[in-house]
Amino acid sequence: MAARKPRPRFTIDRDSGLFAAARQVPSPNHNARPAGMALELIVVHNISLPPGEFGGPWIDRLFTNELSPHAHPYFGRVAALRVSAHLLIRRDGELVQYVPFHRRAWHAGASRWQGREDCNDFSVGIELEGTDHGGYTTAQYRRLAVSIRALCRAYPTLSPQRLAGHSDIAPGRKTDPGPSFDWDRLARWLAPRRYNRKPKRAP
Repeated sequence: MAARKPRPRFTIDRDSGLFAAARQVPSPNHNARPAGMALELIVVHNISLPPGEFGGPWIDRLFTNELSPHAHPYFGRVAALRVSAHLLIRRDGELVQYVPFHRRAWHAGASRWQGREDCNDFSVGIELEGTDHGGYTTAQYRRLAVSIRALCRAYPTLSPQRLAGHSDIAPGRKTDPGPSFDWDRLARWLAPRRYNRKPKRAP
């Protein structure tokens, strides 16, 4: 009889900022948050490399500055970018962490939330492997809800009511996670557990 795989531990160590359940792929693209800055927002993004294709090593390579511009015609447009996210949730639900949560990842760019500029300073960026119109998997919604709960336990200044899409904090410039992302479905994954209110996007 095959041995059962150990269940992932959905806990975050506040000292290291690392998620026990995630595969760690350290990105150099981060810096310190402003002194005394609390985490107050979770930003949901999407990404696929090449666009519309899933799997492969390309997202890891983009966020670690190792993406070859010659590996695909599209990559010449993005290989020189210096960007990152805290967490990626792949189509099968795999969690990949690039930046410790207490560090400032470079995911939001020019952005504004509730009158505050530069959301990188006070937010966590979570990428879903997907596209604006292609839909997301059940495994991704499940893992996103689990990740949000773990973040709220580790950082009490966060809550399921402090969620925004990238399009909400950078309207006109960004469109992700797009109309295919089902905010109500995420709310259903969150509601049965610790929380009973729907997550609210930024006004």
